[in-house]
Amino acid sequence: MKDNNKHQNKTVCITGAGGGIGRAIAIEMNKEGYNVACADTNLDGLNQTIQLLSNEKSEAIALKTDVSNVLDIKKMVNEVVKTFNSLDVMVNNAGVTRAAKIEDLNEKDWNWIFDVNAKGTFFCMQEAAKQMIKQKTGGRIINMSSNGAKGFVDVSNAIYAASKGSVISMTKTAAQQLGKYGITVNSICPGVTLTDILEKIIKTRATEQNKTRKQVLEHYLRNVPTGLANDPKEIALMVLFLSSKGGRNISGQSYNIDGGAVTN
Repeated sequence: MKDNNKHQNKTVCITGAGGGIGRAIAIEMNKEGYNVACADTNLDGLNQTIQLLSNEKSEAIALKTDVSNVLDIKKMVNEVVKTFNSLDVMVNNAGVTRAAKIEDLNEKDWNWIFDVNAKGTFFCMQEAAKQMIKQKTGGRIINMSSNGAKGFVDVSNAIYAASKGSVISMTKTAAQQLGKYGITVNSICPGVTLTDILEKIIKTRATEQNKTRKQVLEHYLRNVPTGLANDPKEIALMVLFLSSKGGRNISGQSYNIDGGAVTN
């Protein structure tokens, strides 16, 4: 039997929630009592995420969504509001990349990466903002960028860096334009983070360089002053903070979580 009080909880929508950082965010937000809408193209991954959510005082739904498709984004936000009656926090986490040298990238890579990382982030942000303005209760929008956008030397590729740089730029402008509605907009710039995407990149680099996984990871971490890779939970906790009362008046910022690898 459903607890009708669950619908009184605040609601967060997280793209790219089928694994990695998105899954970690879903878990931490669920622990804090948020209703969680998990969106991804990977429905199996989404269902696995949902099964990991343990707070019985809130609810969660899985939404198969391709953020490179604006119609899918509109359907996602409509379904969130239909289910939970509100959208209070939007986390634009979905992203793609591949390990490639600048001379090996092509137009297909450009379109694929920008369609998800830049176009997807913008239109998710736009649809979320429209709903938050309509609710008249403010809101939080958190966009996932990367320290690669700020010059991290071991970024996966140049197109990815450019797409994530655009996320930082649109975050700043959105923060300036949406502040009057009580909506804050920030971005997070993770560094080396232990996710499936990183594992694929490490595998590619290891094959190219005839090295072991350990050697490639050590190579990445040589440029991280703390010498530590992020656990996805550490990114999730920053999302949690920016969504909390402590983040009420923080907007237009981009936060590095990378052990000091970049400092701008």
